[in-house]
Amino acid sequence: RVELLRELRSGEYDVLIGINLLREGLDLPEVSLVAILDADKQGFLRSATSLIQTIGRAARNVSGEVHMYADNITPAMAQAIDETNRRRAKQVAYNLERGIDPQPLRKKIADITDMITKEVEDTELLAAGIKRGKSQPISAGLEAQIASAHSLPRQELLALIESLTEQMKIAASELAFELAARLRDEIRELKKELRGMEEAGT
Repeated sequence: RVELLRELRSGEYDVLIGINLLREGLDLPEVSLVAILDADKQGFLRSATSLIQTIGRAARNVSGEVHMYADNITPAMAQAIDETNRRRAKQVAYNLERGIDPQPLRKKIADITDMITKEVEDTELLAAGIKRGKSQPISAGLEAQIASAHSLPRQELLALIESLTEQMKIAASELAFELAARLRDEIRELKKELRGMEEAGT
């Protein structure tokens, strides 16, 4: 699914059809149209909460639209529509008050699979260096110290980094990209601490 969504974002195809592909937590500003088939069917995937989450996937695009196909408007659909209209009215009022003119989001497509792979490889290299008793070269950008740099022994800090890296991989595989990004940032900060300890020989 990660590959499919990456290819959708990169423009390799225009339409992606699937079940439960576009739910909460996915940052896909390129998506301009979400179509929900059988929107009036009963069940978890057509609850008000699920519909609101799916509708929200088109909210990051300034021209985003959502089409719900149904024979009847169910209470869940009505609630989702009302909530979406409420949020839109609130956003429009906020924009008008502050003179904000929404513009299309021109965001570089982030290849989540490449990001995860690079971070995992870096963790493995760092772990190999620590376990061999050798320092990994550090760049100028990694020299900043964090107040808690010495709060954990070196091996415990390494174990924490490896654990968070596994959690990041799991989050990405489950399409929880925002969580994966937060874990990536935390891992990078911890690696700064660990490399700083290596430089200092502590």
